[in-house]
Amino acid sequence: MSLRHALLGLLSERPASGYDMLKSFDTALATVWPATQSQIYTELSRLADAGLISVAAEGPRGRKEYSLTDEGLAELRHWLTETKPQRNTRSDVLLRVFFLGVLTPEQARGYLTELMDMSEQGTAELRAVEASVDWGDDTLSVHGRIALEYGIRFNAMRREWAEWAAGQIR
Repeated sequence: MSLRHALLGLLSERPASGYDMLKSFDTALATVWPATQSQIYTELSRLADAGLISVAAEGPRGRKEYSLTDEGLAELRHWLTETKPQRNTRSDVLLRVFFLGVLTPEQARGYLTELMDMSEQGTAELRAVEASVDWGDDTLSVHGRIALEYGIRFNAMRREWAEWAAGQIR
């Protein structure tokens, strides 16, 4: 996924300002695709230059509200249906697990315990996002909750796995 497609996806639901989209990245999309303010505003300029979005309204202090153009919607649909997701093949977490044998068993179990704690913290953060978002019946809310549930289940699986792995170390 790219920032470009995340922004197009947000605008597919309704027009929004860069600030509105930044809030979505800080809450609902935080665990899926993080982005900074400068990245978002830079990409919004590129999308506008490419004709994929347009400025729908301008407000005080230079606030711009963007909307998706027909070309932008076509690009988003193309990305969703005709491109394959990139397989994330690098994992710092698992690379470290692969080499835990160079540590003492206590250190190795300690690393796995940290993974359990990290997973519990991740679940707590996602639950906080779940409670803070004003979920509606719109498509972004429905599918956002589905993506959030993936994160919650992933953390539960990683915690369970780390507990099992710690039991394997002698």
